[in-house]
Amino acid sequence: MATTHFDYLIVGGGMVADSAARGIRELDTSGSIGILSDDVDEPYTRPALSKKLWTDDEFTWDKVPLGTADDTGADIRLRTRATAVRPEAREVDAAGETFSYGKLLLATGGHPVPLPIDDRSGGARALTFRTAEDYRHLRTLSEDVVRIAVVGGGYIGSELAAALVQNGVDTVLIHTGAVLGDAVFPPALAERFEKLFRDAGVEIVAGSKVEAGEADADGVRLVLEGGDEVRADAVVSGLGIDVATGLAEAAGLAVDDGIVVDAQLRSSADGIWAAGDVASYPDRLLGRRRVEHVDNSNEMGRAVGRNLAGAGEPYTHTPYYYSAVFGIRYEAVGTLDSSLDTVEDWIDADHGVVYYLDDDRVVGVLLWNIENARDAARAVLAEADTLTRADLVGRIR
Repeated sequence: MATTHFDYLIVGGGMVADSAARGIRELDTSGSIGILSDDVDEPYTRPALSKKLWTDDEFTWDKVPLGTADDTGADIRLRTRATAVRPEAREVDAAGETFSYGKLLLATGGHPVPLPIDDRSGGARALTFRTAEDYRHLRTLSEDVVRIAVVGGGYIGSELAAALVQNGVDTVLIHTGAVLGDAVFPPALAERFEKLFRDAGVEIVAGSKVEAGEADADGVRLVLEGGDEVRADAVVSGLGIDVATGLAEAAGLAVDDGIVVDAQLRSSADGIWAAGDVASYPDRLLGRRRVEHVDNSNEMGRAVGRNLAGAGEPYTHTPYYYSAVFGIRYEAVGTLDSSLDTVEDWIDADHGVVYYLDDDRVVGVLLWNIENARDAARAVLAEADTLTRADLVGRIR
């Protein structure tokens, strides 16, 4: 078996790989960088796949690739799935080759959760949504068929439903909540959020889970718990991801809802770091957590790249996450959970801040159409032990 050596080897070809390669280059301009990716595209800006590519005519496909190889000199191996990591030998097996490394970064992300249906269409009419190839497939379907079902009411599901209906597709959104967004938003805000979709023409099937069904060349039939059925020409799953920790577990690394890393993003094995969706890290404001959003991919990727190259710096950034549908944009820092107590501070019907409290201590901040306030939200979390409810109203504008 052939062996190829890289000073820095990255397993995973997403946005973390791109930002890590750039972080390496800030300190090491010549060390060899290898990226093993099971994708068919070089690293690209993932949020555009469910947002701007559907809604912004000026955001064209040429803006999607990140230019990782050209900018950093990384050797990117596409369609290359790593199958084993041997920490003591500092080797990774992938696609019939062995890759040896000086430093290893695991940025394996996750795999989209599939639907529990019998897919006789070979993926033509039933798809998950994670990659640029998935976007191209769904885009083609959106132009060729009349009705598409979206399953899942979280970030991806809601964004896809908005994208499809705004592109003239008869769209039905199936989700398990009583009201769209009710797992994260206070009741009145969830009602307003769902109304955006209904007003745009999305058919919403609430309180429903897909239990079975089938897809074939003619369309899809989805069987819901309780026996009701939904029919469409195609279906896309937006049910989130299963975090890809298999390689790390098999290699003996500490795993607990992600690959466990320290403040410098080092795993429990010498010479191996982890970052992005797959990493469970100690956030300086919020405690240990795993974050599946682009800001974390970019910032943690750069930080881990610098540390691979010897910086020895703690990752101190508390990431934010965001979504944009029907002209509204919301951003959040920390924990959003509608079961928590909240303090709502609305400037008007379309602009406001929601604070989420656990035992009267702020643990999350939602910014609804409020720009340039992420640092202010982080400051609230940093000062949470000293703030009263009265301190919160009017604090962020």
